[in-house]
Amino acid sequence: MTSSALKAIDVVTIQMKKGRKLLCNGDRLTMPQQAAQAFIGLVGDPDRECFVALLLDGKNRIVALHLVSQGSLNQSIVTPRETFKAAILSNSAAVILAHNHPTGDLMPSPEDIAITRRLKECGELLGIKILDHVIVDTDSGNNKSFVEMGLL
Repeated sequence: MTSSALKAIDVVTIQMKKGRKLLCNGDRLTMPQQAAQAFIGLVGDPDRECFVALLLDGKNRIVALHLVSQGSLNQSIVTPRETFKAAILSNSAAVILAHNHPTGDLMPSPEDIAITRRLKECGELLGIKILDHVIVDTDSGNNKSFVEMGLL
């Protein structure tokens, strides 16, 4: 009987690298407008679609913001893996999703609705609740909330 050759494997540690800081008043997020303002504070007024996860503690206060994806003019690629990676590392209890529509049309696309449902299901498996998904017009600051529209 021949023995297998030994193979070296990596021993890994997982650590969240913090980027720049944003000022936040520490209030509980209770309205979609607060999420829209946090989104604009992170991404400004981009010319392409950006998807952000607002990572919240058990009292719905922002503990971190995670830029999940920057896409093209009218789409960005969003996966559960990338969406929840920072939420897990920051010990988030809940997440509010936010993204912009550079066209200014705040109505969710069929793709927006589908990814929100998928992320909600994944969050339930992980024990991280998706509280809302807000679509933001960064020019005007206006927004649409999936919860207020009955989509979440």
